[in-house]
Amino acid sequence: MTQVSTLNIPTAQTLSTEVGNPWANIGIFLVFVAITLYAVLRASRKTKTATDFYAGGRSFTGTQNGTAIAGDYLSAASFLGIVGAIAIYGYDGFLYSIGFLVAWLVALLLVAEMLRNTGKFTMADVLSFRLKQRPVRIAAATSTLAVSIFYLLAQMAGAGALVSLLLGVDSKLGQSLVIAVVGVLMIFYVFIGGMKGTTWVQIIKATLLLIGVGIMSVWMLALFGFNFSAMLGEAATVAGNPDFLNPGLQYGESTLTKMDFFSLGLALVLGTAGLPHVLMRFYTVPTAKEARKSVVWAIFLIGGFYLCTLVLGFGAAAIVGPDAIANAPGGQNSAAPLLAYELGGTLLLGIIAAVAFATILAVVAGLTITASASFAHDIYGQVIKKGKLDTEGEMRAGRATVVVVGILAILGGIGAQGQNVAFLVALAFAVAASANLPTILYSLFWKRFTTRGALWSMYGGLISSVTLIVFSPVMWGAETSFFPEIDLAIYPLTNPGIISIPLSFILGWIGSVTSKRLEDPVKQAEMEVRSLTGVGAEKATEH
Repeated sequence: MTQVSTLNIPTAQTLSTEVGNPWANIGIFLVFVAITLYAVLRASRKTKTATDFYAGGRSFTGTQNGTAIAGDYLSAASFLGIVGAIAIYGYDGFLYSIGFLVAWLVALLLVAEMLRNTGKFTMADVLSFRLKQRPVRIAAATSTLAVSIFYLLAQMAGAGALVSLLLGVDSKLGQSLVIAVVGVLMIFYVFIGGMKGTTWVQIIKATLLLIGVGIMSVWMLALFGFNFSAMLGEAATVAGNPDFLNPGLQYGESTLTKMDFFSLGLALVLGTAGLPHVLMRFYTVPTAKEARKSVVWAIFLIGGFYLCTLVLGFGAAAIVGPDAIANAPGGQNSAAPLLAYELGGTLLLGIIAAVAFATILAVVAGLTITASASFAHDIYGQVIKKGKLDTEGEMRAGRATVVVVGILAILGGIGAQGQNVAFLVALAFAVAASANLPTILYSLFWKRFTTRGALWSMYGGLISSVTLIVFSPVMWGAETSFFPEIDLAIYPLTNPGIISIPLSFILGWIGSVTSKRLEDPVKQAEMEVRSLTGVGAEKATEH
């Protein structure tokens, strides 16, 4: 085994200040910002219509869109949170990677092609196709905004954690200022460039991220003579825990923690197919075939990335050590940057820091434009203006929504500082799997599904999942809670999926079978033909 004891392994004491040269870190990040701003400004010249703003003019190829999907999906949770979770909890941390990756099979096999064939801009277009427009659009927009806000909390928390490490900013005020800067940048990206600008930011970011983690993974393995088992052994030795490589370190303590893991697994595997910012990407390609190609390409890229997180997580445990990571500014989320610093010093740290910032900026941009489309297109355009809003008016409403959502994200991110971002994203997945997925599947595959079933399923899943989160240890009583000094937790688990997801399916079924009035059979037949064949889809998306 290659000797690693000569490496400069940081301790909790040396990590109280910034890692590397803060000016170099910021300089490399500013180079990335300049490149992406140029891409966004170029894209803004071609953003003339609502289709341009929300769907990028449907001009992206499957390969481009698949890369952008990977950029959208591989968030701060993936890069910072999962590497940190593996470094701290070993085997149990890697379960996040498995859940996030397997979830794509659900999206590919059940949702991607049919959604592209049936919709126009948003998830609500699909759900309201054969049901009553007004109530279903309001419900779908509400759940979309809720999921987007939860996801944005994670990204903003990741921004604060990363900069606290790179600049040695330990004060809450300093981290809050950083989160505000990230939020303002994100608002500018989406406000100016729309979906076209956002997509190119995601493509650039995905390319940089995959190159960065690839280089680090090969470098890490090279230190151990490409002997992965030797690296695992060193990680277990440094952790000082013989159970580090076995299941159960995080979720095996009791029946309750095992139930929490099962709940987490449900949320991760079923949540992807209900994430509105991922679903919206299927509308940026010209055909259903390209949508299918997008998902296959995304799985390839995302799968490679998650294999790298296994190497980086255990590598960080072996070289930096779980205790040093846990005590660093930013906590678990600092594992990947600390490993980069140990491997390549200030330069590699600056590059990885820029990639991490890019990750955060790209994902929050995608989430923000999704929330914008949901409100401006579904609520303002279709419900308030009853479909009589022209394209310029819809774009104005969309841009106003971008500003509001950006401000909410900044405020929420400030409140979520200190949380593991992978864990926060798992909550967003739980809300998406509860509020969105059952209704999507029922709409696409069950002819007996009714408007009442859709409303009961969406509102029931949304309210139950959010309520369980509000009255769980996520909010109250635990060391990592939002309010650690007050214990109002009634629900004992940290993830609501085990209850809220089955409940949403049950409510959708009960609401439908108790409906006295069935939906229009002609619309049902049209939706079935269009979703399976794509006939009529192009005509519906022209205007």
